[in-house]
Amino acid sequence: MFRLLTRLLVPVVLVLCALLTGCEQKAEVVSPVLFKVAGRQVSLDQFRTLFDATLHPEQNLTAEQRGELERSFLVQMVDRELTLAEAARLQVVLSAEELSAAIEEHRRDYPEAEFQQMLRERGLPLERWRQELEQSLLMEKVVRQAVYEQVEVSDEDVAAYYKEQKDEFDRPEQVKALQIVVADQAEGQNVLKLIRGGRPFSEVAREYSLSPDAEQGGDLGFFSRGQMPPEFDQAVFTLPVGKVSELVKTEYGYHLFLVQERRKAMQLPLESVREEIRAALKSTREEEAYQQWLGGLRDRATIEIDWTLL
Repeated sequence: MFRLLTRLLVPVVLVLCALLTGCEQKAEVVSPVLFKVAGRQVSLDQFRTLFDATLHPEQNLTAEQRGELERSFLVQMVDRELTLAEAARLQVVLSAEELSAAIEEHRRDYPEAEFQQMLRERGLPLERWRQELEQSLLMEKVVRQAVYEQVEVSDEDVAAYYKEQKDEFDRPEQVKALQIVVADQAEGQNVLKLIRGGRPFSEVAREYSLSPDAEQGGDLGFFSRGQMPPEFDQAVFTLPVGKVSELVKTEYGYHLFLVQERRKAMQLPLESVREEIRAALKSTREEEAYQQWLGGLRDRATIEIDWTLL
């Protein structure tokens, strides 16, 4: 849901929001200040507490590994504060309806008992969880409005990409096949007799096949040469449509194949891949735009970090 922002910011929010709020209410900070940004400061003790909360209890780190993770975590904290400050500057707010809908969506993922257990495991009162979610959604919203909604991909962009990268849209010969996998040759021969006796291949696959695709009647979907083990290619790419193969031995057992359909090699036309190209270009441009936007926030902000404390 949160796209690139999730990778960079939301993991921090889900640990930090309530704890930082509590820290700010203390009358004085006895620990040295680790960083200042966007009108707030975080002490070394606060940072250590927050960072340790992100680690698994049984996770063993060397001093070098811990230092690297701490530096990465600190950068995420700074980016989080910059994003929230920008939301305030742009007067981006979360409506009551947006928050309620998100709460309902998240609560649907958990039965009530599991939800309460999750809160207990994280040591979060319900109101703190609500505050964390609200912060996450606010960051998502400001990035969407300030960055993603400004990114456009025109039909001309799509056509240019297709022309420049035509090789990407060369589709090799493909077959659509079903398979049955059994443990030994004797069982394979018995299964083959059932099929040759008139039982539908997919029905036999559901009853006898050991492969995970048995529930789908052994359906392997469409594939081209090189996507499956060599034994598969040797069997199916020479097999006529509608015919059942002889037993094929592989490291997985004994296989039977039925080819359902063939697709000739071709170059996919622009119209068939237009939206796929558009989505890929938009995703790439959004990520680039986000990095530029975040870099701009860093350049304009006064950020003080005492790296010697880490």
